[in-house]
Amino acid sequence: MKYFLDSAKLNEIEYAYENYGIDGVTTNPRHIMLSGKPFLKVIEDLAQWVKEKDIVGYEKFPISVEINPNLDKWEDMVSEGQKISAYSPNFIIKIPCNEQGLIAARKLEEKGVRTNVTLVFSPSQALPVAKLGAKFVSPFVGWKENAGDDTAQYIQDIVDIYAIHEFDTEIIVAAVRNGKQIADAAKAGADIVTCGLDVYKASFEHPFTDYGLGVFRKAWDETAK
Repeated sequence: MKYFLDSAKLNEIEYAYENYGIDGVTTNPRHIMLSGKPFLKVIEDLAQWVKEKDIVGYEKFPISVEINPNLDKWEDMVSEGQKISAYSPNFIIKIPCNEQGLIAARKLEEKGVRTNVTLVFSPSQALPVAKLGAKFVSPFVGWKENAGDDTAQYIQDIVDIYAIHEFDTEIIVAAVRNGKQIADAAKAGADIVTCGLDVYKASFEHPFTDYGLGVFRKAWDETAK
């Protein structure tokens, strides 16, 4: 299972790439806002960064960039997606999972622009995404769990449906909030998880690891040298 970083902050992306070996990046309008930079500046910086790292091409390092969420007609989504994708061959265009978004994703894929259909919350939403041939689908887990929904089974259902019908669309489990959700995604057989830097950091830790390290340090210091 691949790890993507959910961020638009170049310092975080650089850190995760160099230290964790992340396999890609996902962004959204909120991440762009939190970066403190204008939208076009963020995507220009990301396009330049992949050149400097010699990881040009979405096959090497995909970066999902979301189109303006205020667009509600597929024609406008397609036009915007084509403009954004022209900035870098690494860019995957994020499209909302609704009727107009699905039409736009189909049109973009037909034009050779790879897409990531996002804001998916059910297996029935995930089905047409794969049928149209999108590169990625992004089912969310964090928000669903906050609302009391089961997410482990819903992700498992999507993975199973894709396997039964031999769909090529890769599943990015998104809005991941903790290590359990990462492990659940891996157990289900999802292709990718995406989460923030702090979530990854927390998932690497466990209080018993700290406890055991303290025991071993004490023993080491008390051993005759």
